Amino acid sequence: MFRRRSGIEIKSPDQLAVMRQAGLVVARALHAIEEAATPGTTTAELDAIAREVLRDHRATSSFLGYRAHGAVPYPGVICASVNEEVVHGIPGSRVLREGDLLSVDFGAIVDGWNGDAAVTILVGQVAPEAAELSRITEAALWAGLDQARVGAHLTDISHAVESTIVAAEQEAGREFGIVEDYGGHGIGSRMHMEPHILNYGAPGRGPVLRPGMALAIEPMVTLGNPAVMVQDDAWTVVTLDGSLASHWEHTVAVTEEGPWVLTVLEDPVR
Repeated sequence: MFRRRSGIEIKSPDQLAVMRQAGLVVARALHAIEEAATPGTTTAELDAIAREVLRDHRATSSFLGYRAHGAVPYPGVICASVNEEVVHGIPGSRVLREGDLLSVDFGAIVDGWNGDAAVTILVGQVAPEAAELSRITEAALWAGLDQARVGAHLTDISHAVESTIVAAEQEAGREFGIVEDYGGHGIGSRMHMEPHILNYGAPGRGPVLRPGMALAIEPMVTLGNPAVMVQDDAWTVVTLDGSLASHWEHTVAVTEEGPWVLTVLEDPVR
């Protein structure tokens, strides 16, 4: 492992292989949570499922005890953000209800290497606009992942995410809010590393992507204004206007063969 002048960590093939193992733990936990996230379930019960997956795979949590920007240590192994909560919702006694939009973020560490991903889960029957919001956010994620290629620029990812959302706006005849205060990040020997990855912007700017880089790409999109605030618990980020939000994320490695998404159950073709 070494760093180029950009400050972005470069991983060896063996190190990326360990990150794939961490990514599989993340994928398995999120899959189990998706199956369990039904009306009547509490977010604490979903957190317990993720803890069990960590134990079963002898992995540790990227989130538990994490400190950011002077906040109190994070108390869960997942973030469970419901409806107007964008990210960093703390799991607890909240009971999921029919029609809720639940974004779950989870990170795992295997042998010192991190994997990080998030999904938006439709709890029971949800409103059509809520399902559409999740679909568009996931599509924007995959458009960004596809740009994680050798020789591309970092903001090619940002532009692909934004362009997908803008195209969806034109098709739907309404505006969606791209959250600007939070974005993706480098990942590897730590969960949050350089570079910060915006979910909007012009292409062709920023560092050139090289083999061995690993990035967590994570669009956050709202049905209203993109402005957000942090609640009094020092963690939970909510939309200012109370509009629904969706959050999708995957960890991807830049390889000579193309993007390698490390946090899916199947081994994707690169």
